[in-house]
Amino acid sequence: MPFLRVGHSPDADDAFMFYPLAKKIITIPGYEITHVLDEIQGLNHLAMSGELEVTAISAAVYPEVAHHYRIMPCGSSVGRKYGPLVVSKHPLTPNNLKGKTIGIPGKQTTANMLFHIFMDQPFKPIYMPFDQVSTAVERGDVDAGIFIHEGQILANQLGLNAILDLGEWWFGETNLPIPLGLDMVNRNIGDSMSGLIAKALQDAIIYSINNEDDALDYALDYGRGIDRETGRKFVRMYVNQDTVDFGDEGRKALHALYTKAADNGLISEVPKLDIIEIPRGSSN
Repeated sequence: MPFLRVGHSPDADDAFMFYPLAKKIITIPGYEITHVLDEIQGLNHLAMSGELEVTAISAAVYPEVAHHYRIMPCGSSVGRKYGPLVVSKHPLTPNNLKGKTIGIPGKQTTANMLFHIFMDQPFKPIYMPFDQVSTAVERGDVDAGIFIHEGQILANQLGLNAILDLGEWWFGETNLPIPLGLDMVNRNIGDSMSGLIAKALQDAIIYSINNEDDALDYALDYGRGIDRETGRKFVRMYVNQDTVDFGDEGRKALHALYTKAADNGLISEVPKLDIIEIPRGSSN
């Protein structure tokens, strides 16, 4: 039986939605699933060469990997009036970030793209793994940093100053949610099987939402020490009906993101959105 390598982050939200596939509650006929765990910047790099059959990526990197991958309408990380959080050790406001050093969790992340769209003043980006941003901010190695993943809801507990929620700012600009991450299928896999893979993931997400406590038990092993209710809050932020299917609003949001990125010179052109159609019926 051939292996289907599925790349995703070792985070509570990804683990939550992949739980039924990891435990073989839901399967993909004809394939043995192998989970490839890496932080999002690592997955972005793998996607650049089309390494994996299925993978999560930052929405920002899609224009660079569209020749390798198609978008699944399920599995996305979408923020509605919330998203990457800009924080500092000492009080700052968005208006005085000019010239400041900003810790950013990876050059190819959507957080980086959003911040560059937001900032019309020069600043000094310092790229680092996402889990090093909080330490850099607390030690004063950077003037401010961008928190993603569960860091978005832990900043207050760390006693840090919240400067700007990029998801909230984005909604104010566009009246749309912000697409942060996407799940992709390699173009080497045919249309029919791509649809079945997307259907299996969609069914897995629905199963986990409907069996939240069981899925959360599994997901907290990837929660980097967060307590159960913090994990539940974080999971609900990024595994919800937008994750089941981002719909027309998600398509509009992606187009808006790439249009603004192109207008700001961050990408060369707005990519065509090649989105897989999910077949009806059960995946098993």
